[in-house]
Amino acid sequence: MNYGEAFGLGLLQGLTEFLPVSSSGHLVIAQHFLGIAQPGVTLEVMVHFGTLLSIIWVFRQDIHKLLTGFLSSAEEKKFFILLFWGTIPTGIIGILGGSFFTGLFGRPLLVGLALLVTGCIVLAISKIEINFKDLQKMEVEDALLIGICQGIAIIPGITRSGSTILGALWRGLDRETAVRYSFLLALPVIAGATVLEMKDFFKITTDPVLFYPYLLAMFTAFISGVFAINFFIKLLNASRFHYIAYYCWFLGLLTVFGSLI
Repeated sequence: MNYGEAFGLGLLQGLTEFLPVSSSGHLVIAQHFLGIAQPGVTLEVMVHFGTLLSIIWVFRQDIHKLLTGFLSSAEEKKFFILLFWGTIPTGIIGILGGSFFTGLFGRPLLVGLALLVTGCIVLAISKIEINFKDLQKMEVEDALLIGICQGIAIIPGITRSGSTILGALWRGLDRETAVRYSFLLALPVIAGATVLEMKDFFKITTDPVLFYPYLLAMFTAFISGVFAINFFIKLLNASRFHYIAYYCWFLGLLTVFGSLI
């Protein structure tokens, strides 16, 4: 992988991670049709780590408030506990289905089909108007369901942000709480995936041909991710997600047909 490909894949990851279009699905499609063959899922983990840094940067005040208020604020303590419960289903699904999910990264046909599902998820988000719960009314059952949605979204082609926000809205959370919970719930999951793949990361540190392009991809994902988060929030508030659904269906059909030809 050269520097141009690394920049392009990092940009793709950063822009699509926080829009409900499945960043992992886009990476699989780009690598497959551009002929960029990378071993394992190390590249995916590196660029996801870049977007992890994006979340930390954009939500740094929320994270600081959460950490400093854990012992002094009942609201922040509750939010922290709810994040813990939401992480459990995702962790279980990821551990039990790790090899299965990894195998899907090499199957663009399934990614195309998953994108068709993502289009339906996105359309559902634009239609749901049941918003009666804030953080104070959020319960453990809500966190567990959202965590399951995030676990299912490990499948490349299924949107993580869209799945978790749809789950949150379906449970009646208001949009502000749904967005905040969805983004912060990604932190422990992405961090955990990064740790699990560190063995492969250390292997590429001795190979400058791979290491520096991977590093560029990670940095590019971070910068573009910061931009994408802010754009995502504006898009959600504008209720224009149905346009993204059309895009997912178009790309999904294109990928399916391209894989069969």
